[in-house]
Amino acid sequence: MMTTELYTKGACVWVPDPEEVWVSASLLRDFSCGDAHLLLQLSDGREVQYPVSPKSGLPPLGNPDILEGENDLTALSFLHEPAVLHNLRVRFLDYSSIYTYCGIVLLAINPYEELPIYGEEVIDAYSGQDMADMEPHIFSLAEEAYRTMTREQKNQSIIISGESGSGKTVSAKFTMRYFAVVGGAAQQTSVEERVLASNPIMEAVGNAKTTRNDNSSRFGKYIEIGFGSHGNIIGANMRTYLLEKSRVVFQAPDERNYHIFYQLCASRHLPEMRVLKLDAAENFHYTNQGGATQIPGTDDAVDLERTRSAFTILGVRSDQQMELFQILAAILHLGNINIQASGRGGDRSYIDVEDRSLAVFSKLLGVERAQMAHWLCHRRLAVGTEMLVKPMSGQQAGEARDALAKHMYGQLFTWIVQRLNTALRVQREKPKSFIGVLDIYGFETFDRNSFEQFCINYANEKLQQQFNLHVFQLEQEEYEREGLPWNRIEFSDNQPCIALIEGPLGLLDLLDEECRMPKGSDENWAQKLYDQHHNHGPRPHFQKPRMSNTAFIILHFADTVQYECDGFLEKNRDTVFEEPINILRASQSELVAELFQQEPTEGALSQPGMKSSLPNGSLRSGKRAHREHKLTVGFQFRQSLHLLMETLNSTTPHYVRCIKPNDLKQPFLFDPKRAVQQLRACGVLETIRISAAGYPSRWTYPEFFNRYRVLLRGPLNQDQLQASCHQALSALIPDPDQYCLGKSKVFFRAGQVALLEKLRAERLRAAGVIIQSWVRGWLGRRRYQRVRWATLTLQRYARGGLARRLAHTLRLTRAALVIQKTYRMVSVRQMYLVIRQAAITIQALVRGTLARRTYRRLLAERAAVVLQAGVRGWLARRAYRRLRAATLLVQCCVRRRAARRELLKLRAEARSVERYRELNKGMEVKLMQLQLRADQQARESAVLRETLHAERESHAAELARLRGALLKIEAQLQQQPQVTPALTEREEENRRRTEERAAQEISRLTQEVQVLSSEKRTLEEERETLCARLLEQERVREECIAMSVAQAGEGLRAELEEERRRYQGLLREFTRLEQRYENLCEMSTLAEHARGHRRTDSAQSLVLEPLSPLSPSTGFPPFSLTEDERRISVASSPPCESKPWNPDTPLNALMGMMGVAKDGAERMKGEDLRHAYDAVRVANKFLEAQLLSQRSQWEEELSVLRQRVRAPREVPLTHSDSHDLMEQVDVGEQECRRLRRELRELRHTVTLRKALTHTAPPPQPKRAELTGLLECKKRDEAKLMKNLITELRVDSALSMTPGLMASLLFLCVRQADCSGDETRARSLCTAAIAAIKGALKKHCNDVDMTALWLKNVCLLTDLLTQHSDSSSVSEEFIPLTSDLSDQHRALRDLAIQAYQQLLSITESRLQPIIVPSMLESEMIPGLGGSGGKLSGTRKRAGSDARTGTSETPSMVPVLRELGALHTALSRQALPLSLLEQAFRQITHLLASTALNSLLLRKDICSWNRGLQIRYNVSLLEEWLRGRGLQSEDAVASLEPLIQAAQLLQVSKKSDADANALVQTCTALSNQQIVKILTLYTPHSDLEERVTLNFIRAVQGLLKERSDGQTRQLLLDVRRVFPVTFPYVPPPPLSVDLLDIPDSLKISFLRRV
Repeated sequence: MMTTELYTKGACVWVPDPEEVWVSASLLRDFSCGDAHLLLQLSDGREVQYPVSPKSGLPPLGNPDILEGENDLTALSFLHEPAVLHNLRVRFLDYSSIYTYCGIVLLAINPYEELPIYGEEVIDAYSGQDMADMEPHIFSLAEEAYRTMTREQKNQSIIISGESGSGKTVSAKFTMRYFAVVGGAAQQTSVEERVLASNPIMEAVGNAKTTRNDNSSRFGKYIEIGFGSHGNIIGANMRTYLLEKSRVVFQAPDERNYHIFYQLCASRHLPEMRVLKLDAAENFHYTNQGGATQIPGTDDAVDLERTRSAFTILGVRSDQQMELFQILAAILHLGNINIQASGRGGDRSYIDVEDRSLAVFSKLLGVERAQMAHWLCHRRLAVGTEMLVKPMSGQQAGEARDALAKHMYGQLFTWIVQRLNTALRVQREKPKSFIGVLDIYGFETFDRNSFEQFCINYANEKLQQQFNLHVFQLEQEEYEREGLPWNRIEFSDNQPCIALIEGPLGLLDLLDEECRMPKGSDENWAQKLYDQHHNHGPRPHFQKPRMSNTAFIILHFADTVQYECDGFLEKNRDTVFEEPINILRASQSELVAELFQQEPTEGALSQPGMKSSLPNGSLRSGKRAHREHKLTVGFQFRQSLHLLMETLNSTTPHYVRCIKPNDLKQPFLFDPKRAVQQLRACGVLETIRISAAGYPSRWTYPEFFNRYRVLLRGPLNQDQLQASCHQALSALIPDPDQYCLGKSKVFFRAGQVALLEKLRAERLRAAGVIIQSWVRGWLGRRRYQRVRWATLTLQRYARGGLARRLAHTLRLTRAALVIQKTYRMVSVRQMYLVIRQAAITIQALVRGTLARRTYRRLLAERAAVVLQAGVRGWLARRAYRRLRAATLLVQCCVRRRAARRELLKLRAEARSVERYRELNKGMEVKLMQLQLRADQQARESAVLRETLHAERESHAAELARLRGALLKIEAQLQQQPQVTPALTEREEENRRRTEERAAQEISRLTQEVQVLSSEKRTLEEERETLCARLLEQERVREECIAMSVAQAGEGLRAELEEERRRYQGLLREFTRLEQRYENLCEMSTLAEHARGHRRTDSAQSLVLEPLSPLSPSTGFPPFSLTEDERRISVASSPPCESKPWNPDTPLNALMGMMGVAKDGAERMKGEDLRHAYDAVRVANKFLEAQLLSQRSQWEEELSVLRQRVRAPREVPLTHSDSHDLMEQVDVGEQECRRLRRELRELRHTVTLRKALTHTAPPPQPKRAELTGLLECKKRDEAKLMKNLITELRVDSALSMTPGLMASLLFLCVRQADCSGDETRARSLCTAAIAAIKGALKKHCNDVDMTALWLKNVCLLTDLLTQHSDSSSVSEEFIPLTSDLSDQHRALRDLAIQAYQQLLSITESRLQPIIVPSMLESEMIPGLGGSGGKLSGTRKRAGSDARTGTSETPSMVPVLRELGALHTALSRQALPLSLLEQAFRQITHLLASTALNSLLLRKDICSWNRGLQIRYNVSLLEEWLRGRGLQSEDAVASLEPLIQAAQLLQVSKKSDADANALVQTCTALSNQQIVKILTLYTPHSDLEERVTLNFIRAVQGLLKERSDGQTRQLLLDVRRVFPVTFPYVPPPPLSVDLLDIPDSLKISFLRRV
């Protein structure tokens, strides 16, 4: 079957388009041989006819939709330019994937945007992974090179090329960063840091802004990173190629000079930069020609700080940096030197000696100003044996100045590269192998192309030739390895173009020859080119322009380029006059003199250890004899390029082709024209063409059998796959040339896989039709049976219904008769009952009316009686009020008269007092005044008392009189009815009016009461509303307060966790640095070969150093001098002066002077506690004495004042004096209260002293009570550590009681403390810590022993904590008297170290099996069917499969390692909370590693793989649940992986699915969700891809929930959760309770 049969209706093809290069179209009818046109429908709906001719042929076929967005372009069914372009566009725009494989080439498209795909977590995800399994990435290529180097011990090269602005420098930077992270080792010095530090320096001095790129590298570099035998970086070396020195003196519009100049100008305001006399970049000729001095988004001042930091890291001192900056600033000032023309016709020139720029230039470089001014305008010529000085014109002097500036910058660039190589050079070990990173300029073509573009394109021609040969060689090796017959593949060889440039009488030879001519010119060289390569037999790669005689055209492999000959000779010579160089050699600056010493004439760049860059030109002097020996730039570049090619050919190359998607520098904007142009230029399409010329599609026999078993006929034998495949292929593909059978693979020509896919689809369709027919027949029969059964059922139910309806009618008829009879009876009875009820109602109404009438009459009579009584009472009360008013009036008059008399008496007394006051002044006056005031108040009290008595007597008499009058009136009222038996008409009328008014008043009051009642109800309702509102506000406030408290608590807990994590991270870093220091000491010891010299043990050295990075061991006394002085100086007048603290004599003197007893203090053994106790007692005694003296003094003053007040009043006091005296009394009382308060505080202090006295009793009696301890002599300390810790056997240690060693050590420490030997207690603890550290280092890969020492460290810490708490004093637990706080802190740090080592061991064992076990294992059988995706069947060319074990991937190894960790922890009886924390860390590692790998592997993102992952996670959850370790933290760690597995399984079609997906995947970030949807790959043809519309809908929903999420894609695998060790109070400890085995050999310990 031919490929033409694939052009059927509906097939997708590609047709050329002037704008989009290629557009897709679908066939509207089948194609038959002989048709002149194809009827196509374009993607926009237009119908066109595509002409079919023998020259153009059929349009290229499109690949199936299942291959859209494929990782590797060579895996496509149809390999051609439109398929490559479309696949790159889909991956770049739709999937945001900038990396794509094309065979052995990694295509990198510049996104012009920072992407979160280069973090350390991404490096961890790619480290150790196979290249074919992961998503394309620059790290994947770097990992492939690193693994190949370590596996085969062969040098590697990574060749990065592309246009300016395509991202070559960034790719090289990330490659070097990957090697620095993966190849960095803790025991080595920071070579990797120096390698990374070289990047900002080279970018500053070698990169510049161009019209195509803001950070374009204007030189090529090849960095060799040397690796040791263990795969760690031990050194590096850099070579540079063809620095663009012309940019120093000239920049095109919208371009800049090198970055370093603008960085210096931006930092000119710094104090150290003022000596450079710099100005803004706009004011320098060498930086303002392009017009663009600023780059948007770039801070040149910050970049200079980064550059200076990099210089510091590489060992360049600050003074050398300033010398380097002085040279750069001098170049800028050199460009501003004003050269003036003079003489006839301007044939002479001169420079003013007072020129400011010349003065600054000379000062910065330390040269003579006059000499430099002279030789910039003159040159020296050799005429015979004489030397002549010839002046230069203004133009020639300007050119000489620019040549000097270029030469200076070139020499400085060379010096910087040499200094970098010196800093990166290996010192001790020789590199075992290296990986070279080549960052070289890509193919360039501009409107005007000169010498630089010629050399760049020449280098790219050489690299393309090497690339073609390597690809061809790989194809040949693949065919030979599989035993295929080898047929030479034709490919475009660019050797003729290279021969045109570098061959005999080539362009470079003719250029060098013309440069050696005395009067050589660019025009003569151009004419030689025409004569040699155009007139005498034209060459196919050389052409002459029609409209120019000073240009030529070369047909490169990438494009046709026209070069202008103007400037070629001058740039090739790159000469500078010798006289200014001699002046610079005599400079006072050491660096300037070093730069311009006599250079070697050899141009060898690439000898190892020699110069790493090209000589930057030759010197032109007056001696003509040396002129022929100078090497031109072209010759040097050709030599360095040949050496580079030899290096690349001796290594295994890896290729990175960087693509620039658009010229606008817009993020994620794809220009197909520019992309196709670069794909053709970088050789990607040539790679595809070479692959397509052979057998591009390759399948292993099992993969082919599983995929196409539906096409195989006859019996299928799994054991004879090759025979079955051969039999099937001979029947399916009649032409044997279209396929070939290898040893392990089947090879197909281009398009044959698509043909097999079509046959497979047709076979599956035919099988589907048969299955559908059988299923439809079965469904029809089943439907008929159901209808028949339903019909019979309906008939049966209908007949039964009719019978039931007839019976129901008969029952209704009989019921109607009964109802009629009953209704009539009921109606008659109801009428009778109504009449009866009416009669009874009328009777009741009549009787009620009569009763109410009688009641109203009685009520009126009762009301009249009440009114009469009220009126009579009112008249009596009125008469009483009148009598009381008269009585009060009389009383007031009498009291007024008495008061007037008293006033006159007081006035007389006041006049006598004033006269007496004038005569007597002083304290006696004040006392008398106070006495008079007291007497006056006494007299007033007596007078008032007498007045009150008189008033009471008059009131009693008046009351008796009024009572008599009242009795008389009552008697008259009682006699009045007897006198007048009947009321008169007038009185009746008054009574009636009074009743009416009373009734009106009652009604009014009733209304007011009703209104007030309503207002009261309203107010009560408002009150209840306000109360409810207040309660609600109070509840809301309480909720807000509770929420705020909860949030603050959460924040504090988070801060605490963060601080704990930082501390433990610093502790882990401290441990690493300690190990690094020990390794360096060992290396230095080995290097010295000194047998007698022994390095101090690291554990012992830690005794003199801080025990942890955050807790220094510098101790302070518990009571400092300042505190003692402050407490002693509380009193106003201390009896003694403050002196420096002395623990002996001054304190004893104070105690003796204050009379403090020494009995309690002398019995204390601890020095610090004794001195502190004595100081407290002395301070208390001072306070007590001072306060008692002040109290007695104030009490005496108070008593004197009171006696003076109570003394006989001989002299009256004034009011003001009395007030002052009372104020003094108040002040005295306040002072007394203050003294009482201080006395109460003093009592508390005395109580504290007593408590302290009781807390620290004499230790002698208690020491006799402590038994069951162990005594270890000082001489036996090392022996104890050796038997108990250092040389403890593993089998015996694991069979002991958990924590036995810690118990024994504590008993020894306890005994030393009880005996008062604090030094020995500390020494035991320190030695134990050092020995345990050594044991942990010894068993650094043993989980059981690490868990054992973790248990012992935790137990020893708990024992010290238990016996260090003075509040828990009891018979069983007596506090330690020794200060072991530093050792306690060191034990806590050691526990953290042991915990981290335990997890590190488990993580190192789990790391290589996590991905195979959790992602690649197939624990559910039957899900890995034969419908696998087409692209997953071919591994990437050049990528070797990962070597692994024969064990099938499963969860068993993971569960085995987890079980080993759990067993080790459980055997040592560690707390459950500690186990939960450990397994939380392990589950985080499992979930994050698996999820990171899933996010970077397209073959994992499928439905069946999601089901497998979920099942594997369920096994892990079941394992944790079975051991009681499924805590909330562990579940939260697994949640992202669970949700990712669910995301692979759920439906992904409708908007409802998108909403459900967003609501479900809460633990995944937005980037992770979109990435999984993008990578989702259908497992078979029956599934559908996730549409872009669905992904866009999900992204829209995710934007609504994005609340400050980071752009980080992968989880942090290195995240370490802080550990908290729970305090478990140990039981009482005694040696009698311990089971000590004889294997410990500690019988030398004495029981106490």
